[in-house]
Amino acid sequence: MVDLTPQLLLQAYAEGLFPMAESAASDELYWFDPDRRGVLPLDGFHVPRRLRRTIRQGVFEVRINSAFDRVITACATVRPSTWINRDIVRSYCDLHEYGYAHSVEAWLGNRLVGGLYGVALGGAFFGESMFSRVTDASKVALVHLVARLIRAGFTLLDTQFVTEHLTQFGATESPRTEYRRRLTAALAVNADFAAAVLTTADFEALFPKPGADL
Repeated sequence: MVDLTPQLLLQAYAEGLFPMAESAASDELYWFDPDRRGVLPLDGFHVPRRLRRTIRQGVFEVRINSAFDRVITACATVRPSTWINRDIVRSYCDLHEYGYAHSVEAWLGNRLVGGLYGVALGGAFFGESMFSRVTDASKVALVHLVARLIRAGFTLLDTQFVTEHLTQFGATESPRTEYRRRLTAALAVNADFAAAVLTTADFEALFPKPGADL
């Protein structure tokens, strides 16, 4: 069984690899390096009109890193099947303590209703998983993530794979050689995920309304 230490995880991400378990109940871990990698372009991120309205209305309170363990646990339990096992939960909580793994959370009052987590390394952010218990909660967390990455100077948002859920935001596939080139460039960037401070005005500036949304 692989011992997923923070050092091993950071080395793997820097080389373009990421781990997944066969199932939540399995102790087997596998390293993945897809031929085509999912990427959300930070300079071409699309916010759907209805979601834009939800964000303006301030339906959710968005917090950063206030409940990382609860977010990753929710990601591992809200679906019937998952690749997040106990070792992954433990390892990424350790990575969070080291300051590399982060959560973006959507709250309704004192209820955690959605969120996501991932790993920040240099100017690259590696999105791992998200969950939602209320409509649009994880989507709002994703928009806040992208805004924070842009404000902090990140250049790469790795989504591992492209899903139907992510295509609505503009996700694309990058061939391995192109992805590796972009990853190398991003790792050389000095970006600080936790230092970015966002205001409502920032969202309007970062995601201006296209004419079709008027």
